[in-house]
Amino acid sequence: MGTRATAGTCLEALVKMAAPLLREAERRCPRTGPGAKPEIPDWLIGTLIMVAVLKRRKSKSAQFRFLSDKTARRTIATAAGCDDFPSRSTFFRRYKRAHRLFREAIRLQGNKAIAEGVADAEVTAVDKSLIAARGPLWHKRDRQAGRIPKGLHGVDQESSWGFSQHDGWVQGYSFEVVVTATAGSPVFPLVASADTVSAKEMQTCREKMAALPENVHYVLADSGYDSNELAEQVEYDADHRRTGRRFLCPENRRGSKTATPEPRDEHHRRRLQRRKFLKGGTGKRLYARRGQTIEPFNDWFKGLFELDQTVWHRGLDNNRTQLLAAIFAYQLLVRYNHRRGNENGQVKWIMDCL
Repeated sequence: MGTRATAGTCLEALVKMAAPLLREAERRCPRTGPGAKPEIPDWLIGTLIMVAVLKRRKSKSAQFRFLSDKTARRTIATAAGCDDFPSRSTFFRRYKRAHRLFREAIRLQGNKAIAEGVADAEVTAVDKSLIAARGPLWHKRDRQAGRIPKGLHGVDQESSWGFSQHDGWVQGYSFEVVVTATAGSPVFPLVASADTVSAKEMQTCREKMAALPENVHYVLADSGYDSNELAEQVEYDADHRRTGRRFLCPENRRGSKTATPEPRDEHHRRRLQRRKFLKGGTGKRLYARRGQTIEPFNDWFKGLFELDQTVWHRGLDNNRTQLLAAIFAYQLLVRYNHRRGNENGQVKWIMDCL
């Protein structure tokens, strides 16, 4: 039977779990360019951001104030094995760059969760979710003209407009995530990214498909991902041999009532094979997992980190860092829950203990 942690012990445990992953992510994403290596390593900045996000401190000022608390510092220093904390200006400056670290750390933690038996990655699902920007709406005509109407204050000029069937038209930012969707397995993020809402799924997804764990057999996607190039990246290697994976994605007719017939080439033949498999009994049964996993996950994740109304910050890099830090933190919560003997993704109780 699962057990609950004593209040006050969770934070130290989570930091101890996170620090090695962030260290390894920093090793794999070394800093480039001129200048001396900073005294405070990137992995420690990432740890501090993760803790502040877990505490749901929404502004960078609120995050830094929490991290300045003596009790919080003592807990983090003990767990991370480092007590050299950044100044306010350093924290704010380095915050914008931390999303690169978290992106790699999410991938590493996804692989670790599979190795630990926390999640089963045989079936995966990918989706993009939109979150509104802070501040007033900046309409398309004014945006294209580079004009902010008089009296319109606090516009987030780095946000953009985009549309999804679930969210409708949104001015803001997005996160895209690949999660496990195997029956009986907790929904666990494996790879992720964050961008503006106008980012195209068929482009943002390619890097994620290249980073999938080896034991992935199926990738489930909605029609926004319908692309021969993306599907063949999943199903074929560089020598055009089958990888053993399948890409399950409904076709997107792009709104055309009289679509031009596809050329009868090898790409067309492969497309017909995907169509036939998706319409078969196994394909339908597998694709149903998408509606039971990734779509509920997006809503649950946004609710857990209070992202169901707006993002936390203004500016693309600030929000990239926060969104990816939250996904990394969610992974930690599920792994910690598993260690406590709970075979599910019900992790809100852990955040309530922090």
